Amino acid sequence: MFPQYLPNRAAYLYAKAFMWSAAHRSHRILTVSEASKRDIIRFLNVPAEKVIVVYNAIDERFGTEPSSEAIERVRERYQLDHRFVLYVGNLKPHKNLVRLIEAFDQLRSRGFGDLTLLIIGDEISKLPALRRAVHSHKLHKHVRFLGYLPDETLAVLYRLAGVFVFPSLYEGFGLPPLEAMACGAPVVTSNVSSLPEVTGDAAVLVDPYDAASIADGIAKVLSDPRLRDEMCAKGIIRSREFSWQRSVSRIREIYQEVAEQVKAPLA
Repeated sequence: MFPQYLPNRAAYLYAKAFMWSAAHRSHRILTVSEASKRDIIRFLNVPAEKVIVVYNAIDERFGTEPSSEAIERVRERYQLDHRFVLYVGNLKPHKNLVRLIEAFDQLRSRGFGDLTLLIIGDEISKLPALRRAVHSHKLHKHVRFLGYLPDETLAVLYRLAGVFVFPSLYEGFGLPPLEAMACGAPVVTSNVSSLPEVTGDAAVLVDPYDAASIADGIAKVLSDPRLRDEMCAKGIIRSREFSWQRSVSRIREIYQEVAEQVKAPLA
């Protein structure tokens, strides 16, 4: 999907050849969304019936309410005494964080000057464009990079966030929006790839290629308490539709079908 993010042309050709070979040798292909299934069929030219969707789910800890003491510890440790916009995920280019920073700058100029942007994700040094974006918009005091954090801390941050934003250009599934919804955070995410499929009607969808659209989505949530409450309730309900127990059961069924199919000619 994004060959420009690979180190060189040889890496792209190797990845394409490897996936093509694996896809055509396999009896079944498991993937995590209908959007990914469409891409697999399109890029690898395999029959639709060979590709089976089994959804991901999230760690149950995200759906468990933290204690008031745990929430207060996180609030104090990270000095979260103002409203904040939250992003959680890795910092690869297709996550579109430079546009998120541009959108955040627009928000502040629209009267949301009290906001802080928290970016959770490791390897910040590998994407200097993020630092340059912060510098160019003079947002040093308002954008914070917290690095990797354990799930227990993330579960609290999701609950404290004014809004969770995930403007990715492409996701096979997209776990962070589902985690955020399970924690009762209102979600603003992209209207592309699998993200509308995963979030259903529980998120505000925006054009990830347009910083103004991202800013509009965030502003819409932050300025309408009734909408925010409605999204929080819908998000919790939506997150419960995804279950590791159901997914594991379905994968086991597929393994059994393939095992029987492979054994059949030898019987």
